[in-house]
Amino acid sequence: MDFKQAVRWYRLAAEQGEAKAQNNLGLLYAKGEGVPLDYKESVRLYRLAAEQGEAKAQFNLGVMYAEGQGVPQDFKEAMEWYYLAAMQGDADAYYNLGVLYAMDEGARKDYVLANMWFTLAAAQGEKDAIALRDRLATKLTPAQMEVSQKLVREWKMTDK
Repeated sequence: MDFKQAVRWYRLAAEQGEAKAQNNLGLLYAKGEGVPLDYKESVRLYRLAAEQGEAKAQFNLGVMYAEGQGVPQDFKEAMEWYYLAAMQGDADAYYNLGVLYAMDEGARKDYVLANMWFTLAAAQGEKDAIALRDRLATKLTPAQMEVSQKLVREWKMTDK
């Protein structure tokens, strides 16, 4: 891929307010491909796209907050952005929410919710989620597992 050319076209579209282009240009800044590595610019671009409802940008902005790249590390803020992406059915956001609930980051540790998010991600083929869901299942009582599965069914009924 010609990253310099990609930057040129993405920048033109991003300046016109195109959310996918803003997100993609943000990715290039986050990786330093075709442009100098610049996390702050990446965050700025992700935020522009995320505020327009672009799910991948919401997810990417969550990652930046979780990792403290271009912004102070803030797991609570990361969770909020992941949740917005999850509301649009983003499997990566499901997975990262599961991780945060399982690890006690951004919210109190909650294996029931972690299992719910891993189950949703696994249903979309997220292989790591399958392994973590199965490992987590050994820590849940049958009653907790039932609650988690009920939450999964309810989430799916909201038609993400």
